[in-house]
Amino acid sequence: QVQLVESGGGLVQAGGSLRLSCAASGRSFSSYAMGWFRQAPGKERDFVAHISWSGSKTYYADSVEGRFTISRDIAKNTVYLHMNSVKPEDTADYYCAADSAKRTVIPALVRLQGLYSYWGQGTQVTVSS
Repeated sequence: QVQLVESGGGLVQAGGSLRLSCAASGRSFSSYAMGWFRQAPGKERDFVAHISWSGSKTYYADSVEGRFTISRDIAKNTVYLHMNSVKPEDTADYYCAADSAKRTVIPALVRLQGLYSYWGQGTQVTVSS
């Protein structure tokens, strides 16, 4: 089974930038769709971003569109979330997730936690004002 490990979280001031990483161990997931989710204190886990198995399509939550960028490095078997112009409301635990197969996912489904079969343990991001 695939194991995912997030890193790069920490404390950052509003307006700053941060890059989260998700490294895979075990089976390679380079050809599978990947997603980022986050869970703020006292709230449910929400969709943040998605990148298709081919890397040609990306999707973002409205709250992060234009500020965050999801990307992947095949050689390093790693997915990134570049966070720019962060806001206090971005404070949350961030989780990466992987689909279980090489397939095309319609836009409506990329936001659903149930699409993804593998999840990391999360990395905390705190944005101060």
